[in-house]
Amino acid sequence: MSDSVSIPLCVDLDGTLVKLDTLHQALFLLLRRDPASILKIPGWLLRGKAYLKDQVMQRVVLDATVLPYHGQFLDWLKKEHAKGRKLVLATASNYRTANAVAEHLGLFDDVLASNEQTNLRHSNKLEAIQKQFPEFGYAGNDAADFPLWDAAGEIVLVNPSAAAKKNYALKADHIFLERPQCSHCFLKAMRPQQWLKNLLIFAPLLLAHRFTDLAGLAQAGIAFVSFSLAASSIYVLNDLFDLSADQHHPRKRNRPFASGSLPISIGALLTPLLVALSLLLTQFLAPAFLFTLLAYYALTTAYSWRIKALPIADVLVLAVLYSTRIVAGSVATGTAASGWFVEFAIFLFLSLALVKRMSELREMKDEADAENGQRERGYDVSDLPLLLAFGAASGYIAVLVFTMYLGSDKVALLYSRPHFLWIFCPMLLYWITRIWHLAWHGRMQDDPLAFAAKDPQTYVVAAIGIAAILYAI
Repeated sequence: MSDSVSIPLCVDLDGTLVKLDTLHQALFLLLRRDPASILKIPGWLLRGKAYLKDQVMQRVVLDATVLPYHGQFLDWLKKEHAKGRKLVLATASNYRTANAVAEHLGLFDDVLASNEQTNLRHSNKLEAIQKQFPEFGYAGNDAADFPLWDAAGEIVLVNPSAAAKKNYALKADHIFLERPQCSHCFLKAMRPQQWLKNLLIFAPLLLAHRFTDLAGLAQAGIAFVSFSLAASSIYVLNDLFDLSADQHHPRKRNRPFASGSLPISIGALLTPLLVALSLLLTQFLAPAFLFTLLAYYALTTAYSWRIKALPIADVLVLAVLYSTRIVAGSVATGTAASGWFVEFAIFLFLSLALVKRMSELREMKDEADAENGQRERGYDVSDLPLLLAFGAASGYIAVLVFTMYLGSDKVALLYSRPHFLWIFCPMLLYWITRIWHLAWHGRMQDDPLAFAAKDPQTYVVAAIGIAAILYAI
């Protein structure tokens, strides 16, 4: 190898300098903003990959300041730049993205990238590099870079694929690895902690006191798994559509797809796989469950695409989606859901949805976030007092519905000591008030249920409430 500082280093972008494929992110951003564009993509692709990239990047702009850069590799590039080494960004990405990245980092002396006519990949990239640099080093990550490494005077592997590691690890001058365990990334992308919401499927069965109905419990269990897989597919799809918005968020930027820990292409495959498994399980349940699940999926997809940006409508839809789980449990087990319980759930979950929005706004206010628009929400920090009023009122109405239920004739049919159920009221009032107090003071995560799952006081309140219900039977 020649003195590495004396030869230019050509650096790949997708999968190397940044930990994801910028075209894939741009495609999902385009679909997020203009779903009808999916009809144009096949025609663009028929005219070549270069034309497709150019058309997509004409319509969307990726923010180079928040892309998930490979930290260790970027630090090394900065040191090479400080030594006076010539650095060239050589990428198959469209020139618009490449120029934005180069301008943001301020490290590259030149940029070689795809345009409308030429896809700078494989031999095209090698030819473009060799026209300018008879000798060069090259940093890449996968099989597309094999011809360039074969011709390079210096080989740099960055998060190499299995094939790249097998063929070039021993020849490499530098290797940079920054990749978490894939199993952890898969689980994180599926958000199993959110499956806690799906326990509502068991509610109709348990509130009907069918505790020993093994067949019913088995049906509820199958429905729970089916609903959880469907929900996970939606979480993955939502993360893909929200890549650019999440990269501006202090915590969501660490999600597997936004951070580049999991390839976007994997998410595109994982979504239909989870849907297929979910639908397969519905074959063991009543047909009405399938229709409920499809309605939930359609409404959630609409929420992810458009409704989440509509103020007021977004939280109402979230409350309906929570309550849909009760309906799903009812049709899966053949147990009629109590109208009282559905009303109680709608108001309670509307309150929690408003907590979620207020927490997001508090976070924006505390950060004085100048990029609020990137989060694609329909609220402004001036809405905080309104959200507090709406949300607290909704939570207290849920308690009011519960007290009205305690005065109904149906309670006497199900409980021998119904007066013990009144213990649940002050506990619920305390919990709701505490949640809103924490949210107002900016001490609540944007998902109150995720907070509740880790909150010891929530478990104490739940234990007292459940004990009261059991003793009242």
